[in-house]
Amino acid sequence: MIAELQCVVLDCPEPLKLAEFYGQLLGGEVNRPDRRWTLDAHWATLHTPSGAVLCFQQVTDHRPPKWPDPARPQQAHLDLAVADLGRAQEQVLALGAALLDDTRDAEGWRVYADPAGHPFCLIREGQ
Repeated sequence: MIAELQCVVLDCPEPLKLAEFYGQLLGGEVNRPDRRWTLDAHWATLHTPSGAVLCFQQVTDHRPPKWPDPARPQQAHLDLAVADLGRAQEQVLALGAALLDDTRDAEGWRVYADPAGHPFCLIREGQ
């Protein structure tokens, strides 16, 4: 095992509004304080009763997906917690991932693409 799933992140125009929608649908607590995330107008969370966490990320000029139109595909990514960011990077690159952004090292995370091009983030545990 290289990482632990922290949350699933959904891109959207209004994070709090979407978090509240899913809160009504799934139950749970919207924007519960959590050391892993800063809550602001651009980011909201939902801690569900099952223990899963959904996060909602504001995207400028968000274009919703059109099912099943490949020109407007689904928009989501995984945040994965790791103990050692450098070691985890070596491992995911060896598995076929590609590094997309390492400019957030000071914040404790990096962005990668899986072999099919889907983005995911490795986040240093405790961030």
